[in-house]
Amino acid sequence: MKNALSSLALLGASIAITSFAQGDVPRRLLNAIRIVESGGNDNAVGDGGNAIGPFQIWKNYWKDAIEHDPSIGGKYEDCFDRKYAEKIVNAYMDRYANVRRLGHEPTDEEIARIHNGGPNGHKKKATIRYWEKVQETIDNK
Repeated sequence: MKNALSSLALLGASIAITSFAQGDVPRRLLNAIRIVESGGNDNAVGDGGNAIGPFQIWKNYWKDAIEHDPSIGGKYEDCFDRKYAEKIVNAYMDRYANVRRLGHEPTDEEIARIHNGGPNGHKKKATIRYWEKVQETIDNK
């Protein structure tokens, strides 16, 4: 019985990891992050020219995502394209907002705060207000 429970627990963890990778970041959360980041402007440039596109992606973020999933390909400037930028966000979250790393299924809050504050953004006090803006955007849709 103990082995069966252990097997089920491992299967559950495996399914949780896979479900995030296959389902990616929930659409409602992606949309809210995009609105908070750029007001929905695919051509936005911010943070003194360091962040581009609808998700305001920094070059280091892009490099992390491409390193994690080289099949995405492209160049940094492709982050102005919304669909491409979504692939980058999903790859970054698959790398940093996952069951293996967090020990549980990532929450919307953790995903948003990692997007804003880097791999450990979910632990940074500075990302709390950002999450509140994203949550307000989700709630007001």
